[in-house]
Amino acid sequence: MITALLMAAMFAATPEAPATPADLILVSAKIWTGNAGNPEAEALAVKNGRIVVVGRNADVEMLKGPKTVVIEGQGRRVVPGFIDCHTHMSMGGLDLLAMDLRKTKDPAEFTRVVTAYTKKQPPGIWLTDGAWDHEQWTPPRLPTKADLDPATGDHPTCLQRQDGHMVVCNSLALKIAGITRDTPNPSGGVIVKDASGEPTGVLKDTAMDLVWKHRPPRTQAEIVEGLRAATKHASENGVTSVQDLPGDAALDVPGWDTLRKSGELTVRVNYRPLLVNWEKALATRNSMKNDEWLRIGGVKAFMDGALGAGTALMFAPFSDDPGNSGVAMPEATGMEERITAADAAGLQVEVHAIGDKANAQILDIYRRVAQKNGPKDRRFRVEHAQHLRQEDIPRFAEQGVIPSMQPYHAVDDGRWADRRLGKERAKGTYAFRSLLDTKARLAFGSDWDVAPLSPILGIAAAVTRATIDGKQPGGWVPEQKIRPEEALRAYTVTAAYAAFEEKEKGSLEIGKLADFVVLSNDVLAVRPEEIEKIQVDTTVVGGRVVHSRTK
Repeated sequence: MITALLMAAMFAATPEAPATPADLILVSAKIWTGNAGNPEAEALAVKNGRIVVVGRNADVEMLKGPKTVVIEGQGRRVVPGFIDCHTHMSMGGLDLLAMDLRKTKDPAEFTRVVTAYTKKQPPGIWLTDGAWDHEQWTPPRLPTKADLDPATGDHPTCLQRQDGHMVVCNSLALKIAGITRDTPNPSGGVIVKDASGEPTGVLKDTAMDLVWKHRPPRTQAEIVEGLRAATKHASENGVTSVQDLPGDAALDVPGWDTLRKSGELTVRVNYRPLLVNWEKALATRNSMKNDEWLRIGGVKAFMDGALGAGTALMFAPFSDDPGNSGVAMPEATGMEERITAADAAGLQVEVHAIGDKANAQILDIYRRVAQKNGPKDRRFRVEHAQHLRQEDIPRFAEQGVIPSMQPYHAVDDGRWADRRLGKERAKGTYAFRSLLDTKARLAFGSDWDVAPLSPILGIAAAVTRATIDGKQPGGWVPEQKIRPEEALRAYTVTAAYAAFEEKEKGSLEIGKLADFVVLSNDVLAVRPEEIEKIQVDTTVVGGRVVHSRTK
């Protein structure tokens, strides 16, 4: 009775419902609104792409007209549209259209899959799409040119590891790039060589550029096709907004604009070009139409590489590679000056940092830039924030820096990270609980297509931390687990805040964009181990149904 009276009082305080029929109403649902003042509702109504009522069935049924779309909630859990804080949509879309190497179990299967794909391709074209993960192999080992050569024939081939920080190339691609036993490692990169000094075909981080400069450039048509596939995939996973990272901004932004103009966009895009091109990014933002569908939201930089590639920048060497402490990216030189300039120009800055040293360094830079440029609401971000020293964890909240993290990485890397980091360093790895406890604003994303795009899998990973090989069902570094509602908030409310979009999205409130998802089960009530089985039944963007599992 008290709850009903409270709901009635809250609804009475909201703006008056429109007199004309709604475009869409949702009834008989369990709506988690994300709004602390009105956390639960059973119905909502939409007009002109925005929410006009959030409340009870009776509040919205009076707005039903002959053309109103009605979604029957049937008691299912409804949440705000998922916001992914870190995607690579063009890369992901192109990989959807290419070969699937992630699930190969050994080098022989890897070669078979590449062979089957190659046979369907026109003679001589470059093959560069299709992600692999050697940690899935038994025993794990890096692929080599010897695994590719029998499968690729006259096709120059370089295929990326799923983290995007290393490739394996065939002999033909190495020859075209002029990579030999005498080629030195570039700054910020590694050319992997065998015991005799010959390149194995694996190139890490900036060494990949030695090959990429010889690859024919992507066409605009290819990018549009990839983005179209990525958009559909996002809708199927309940993702209604992405904070998208390059890619090639010169192709990605026009590609997204093509879909916007044709009315094909079913995901809202906040695009973030590279910091090294911040002046161009600013000019693009100032010259383009920045609306609720497509906008330039900030710029991104890189401090280091990745844990899987052994290029994450650490204070101490890796436990399984005593001579290696990772690498700093070349752009780390001069980064503070570029961040200072971009911040002064009003661009939000986010920086990729994986290793504990990389994270400490970027936090130091952010502190100095804030001091130089003076106080303002800047919302600096660290992308990944994967491996942190204990003394650096409180600094995120203290400095107002947002840890933009990808929980699925924890259950993926957790299969093998202990042997690279050691147990002690692992305590500060994917430190979700510690960051929240120190009042940091934790925002989640996927890093697709490095990891699956699904926010459901991300929530399950944050809540259980059960590794995907099934060997740690109780969770890897289990003290860093968080609650389902905390994970959901990181994918909605805080994800919107992380992009200065909290006034438009992230929660289901009157006046906000009508982006929401109907789930097959209650993510807030099922047992933690059952979360990953939840499916997205319906995705609504701007009051339009863009995905329905029952169709």
